[in-house]
Amino acid sequence: MSNALTRAGHGLTLSEKRIVMCAVSKLDSAYSLQPGAVPRTRITAAEYAEIAQCGANAAYEGLQSAAKNLYKRQITFFEPVYKRNGQPLKPKRVEMRWVGRATYHEGEGWVELAWWPELLPHLLGLKQQFTSYKLQQANALRSVYSWRLLELLMRFRSTGRAEYDIDDLKASMDAPPSLSDFAQIKRRIIEPAVKELTEKDGWQIQWMPVKRGRKVTAIRFNFIPRVHVLKGE
Repeated sequence: MSNALTRAGHGLTLSEKRIVMCAVSKLDSAYSLQPGAVPRTRITAAEYAEIAQCGANAAYEGLQSAAKNLYKRQITFFEPVYKRNGQPLKPKRVEMRWVGRATYHEGEGWVELAWWPELLPHLLGLKQQFTSYKLQQANALRSVYSWRLLELLMRFRSTGRAEYDIDDLKASMDAPPSLSDFAQIKRRIIEPAVKELTEKDGWQIQWMPVKRGRKVTAIRFNFIPRVHVLKGE
């Protein structure tokens, strides 16, 4: 997944995110498509049951729910506009779908996703800005905030240090507008996500607020991912 896509707001529930990430993991960047064609990826109920660690009935329900709702979901990100007549302009807000079509076959127990064409370069083509992580790392997570934080930190796994502007962090974490102050963001998003990554995925994470005056403007993370912990690094 490209870093531009990683930082964008996704608007996915946890079950939808599991299905999308499982489908993304199946995409082959070497596969050649005909002009105008888009790849389609199929996820079975058995595959979803393994990812979500749930039974067959829950897997079928998860697939059906995702097929009904995924088409409505959108990715939100901002593009810089720079200046006009020497004056800085606000960035452009861009909204894009995940898929152009989502099909659920109830009798067969699978979901097929046809990816949104403009999304493909972010999924396949940005080799120099690629953020990857094993899907198994997110299997045990039960909060979409924990999963999003995992993605945001994995961008900086080589250094173990990351800093995000508070507004960028809220957008990337899909924080609801009702979480307007830092105390709420800390209590509802940051602390639970850090706790789950630490307890369930073996990360070591320290974080601190960065202030400008009395206002928190950014969050700084120092961390060691699970893969380094297991290696004893």
